[in-house]
Amino acid sequence: MQLNDPPHPGETLLDDVLPALGLTVSAAAFALGVDRTTLSKVLNGRSAISPMIALRIERWLGADRGGSAERWLSQQLAYNLRQARATAKREKLLGGIRSAV
Repeated sequence: MQLNDPPHPGETLLDDVLPALGLTVSAAAFALGVDRTTLSKVLNGRSAISPMIALRIERWLGADRGGSAERWLSQQLAYNLRQARATAKREKLLGGIRSAV
């Protein structure tokens, strides 16, 4: 990952949020009302933060304490867009598209 690459938001949960709260993955999954495997996939970047997971995080952390669903979904979107740009560049997927203006 380069310096300007946004991290997967699951990394933020794993590296910052869970340690700050002193929680294990199992305890956090229980608090969020999700299966441990589901949360583990998000934390390890194998699954995206869905709108429903974002709402669960918002309810859990509180929107006023950095847990707003919009914040988590914005992080996921930034990550997804960066990955798509890298794939498009690497595989030259956009070369045949011409500007409409």
